[in-house]
Amino acid sequence: MLKDFFGKRKKYASIPSEQAKTDVPEGLMQKCKGCHKIYYRKEMKKNVNVCPNCNYHHTLTAWERIDSLFDENSFQEWDKQLITSNPLDFPDYEEKMKKDREKTGLNEGVVTGEGTIEGHRVAFAVMDSTFRMGSMGSVVGEKIARAIENAKDESIPFIIFTASGGARMQEGVLSLMQMTKTSIAIKRFSEAGGLMVSVMTHPTTGGVSASFASLGDYNFAEPGALIGFAGRRIIEQTIREKLPDDFQTAEFQLKHGQLDKVVHRHQLKHVLSTLLQLHQKGGKSLETNS
Repeated sequence: MLKDFFGKRKKYASIPSEQAKTDVPEGLMQKCKGCHKIYYRKEMKKNVNVCPNCNYHHTLTAWERIDSLFDENSFQEWDKQLITSNPLDFPDYEEKMKKDREKTGLNEGVVTGEGTIEGHRVAFAVMDSTFRMGSMGSVVGEKIARAIENAKDESIPFIIFTASGGARMQEGVLSLMQMTKTSIAIKRFSEAGGLMVSVMTHPTTGGVSASFASLGDYNFAEPGALIGFAGRRIIEQTIREKLPDDFQTAEFQLKHGQLDKVVHRHQLKHVLSTLLQLHQKGGKSLETNS
């Protein structure tokens, strides 16, 4: 019996590592992209997808972002029914959109609506990089513009969380037009006395960074977020110079006056609620908590 026991143990030990890996349920573990340590996925989720070791900010989906910031049961979604068509008859575009809808549970790369943060009512838009890399198409621009208009009509602040690879090439100039449309909506909102807060997350690039992402009364970003218009390689080839290693990071943008603050994800709710308190009629500073 003892011989059989050790024999089984030896047999188990001889299983190739590739086969042993299959014994671990898929999706149970997650490797940090910053320090490469491995954590239980539940542990990472509990920490709002921030690495406990190196503070690397991993991607959040739109709904994870909403759940982490807004008061429970305060969320009301707007324009969920809007779905992108294929205006240019771009090959396979409709099929790819269908797959993204099935994979993410979203109809488009942005979720808009209203909710409360520590009791303060706000309108918001949350972009989701897991849907077409958060690319800006006609529906993304339309939903954001409508959300801004609703915020103006309701006289409430507007907060946007950006995450995008830029304009959606499958929609051509219709995608680029969203830069103008959203910027005009923000201008009208500002003239009406509205407060807009932009929070740029990784990555915020292309036409999104060059339009609504950078037009907030307050422009924040999460640590390490990539923020910029053109890519590093294109810029280096154009100016024929080597760019700094931290070029286009949130920290670089802050240092050069393009951001007001880089905010750790764990502090974001407090920072936003403090701003909302300060800007409400008769609001008082929360100096004791700042």
